[in-house]
Amino acid sequence: MNKTLLVVDDDLPFRERLSRSMEKKGFEVVSAESFSMASEIIMSKNYDYAIVDMRLSDGSGLELIKKIQNKSPSTRSLLLTGYGNIATAVAAIKSGAIDYLPKPAEVDQIYDALTNSKEVLPPPPENPMTADRIRWEHIQRVFVQCNRNVSETARRLRMHRRTLQRILNKHAPRE
Repeated sequence: MNKTLLVVDDDLPFRERLSRSMEKKGFEVVSAESFSMASEIIMSKNYDYAIVDMRLSDGSGLELIKKIQNKSPSTRSLLLTGYGNIATAVAAIKSGAIDYLPKPAEVDQIYDALTNSKEVLPPPPENPMTADRIRWEHIQRVFVQCNRNVSETARRLRMHRRTLQRILNKHAPRE
């Protein structure tokens, strides 16, 4: 029996290519181009797997994953995004996704992430973020959470305000 898969992405060429590739790997694929369309689809049927884009034209992929998990807790959801950072990865897992992949992701990489059991660790990334980049992203996230208030951000990060200002004025380190 085929495994059912819901693919949600507003990028038509990518969605069609991914759907065809997953059908070749034995999935029964249903695709949707928007949050609202996917919401209607998940209310009518439970899916074994879901691949969801983070940014949809009419909503958030994170919210859609929460909806999928509320309707069908056994669905293994994967979040794809072109805007990869640590905060997004954490939010994806908290929303119920089994994994998170930055775009562009290869079909085999997506398939492996969907079908691997939870006990198996994925292979190390080809191009992991540097420690400087991780630090910079964390500082940026706290800064945004503090409504871009430098003094409050510095206090929460336990660093001097001027040091934080120097870091914020620099460009992001290379990944």
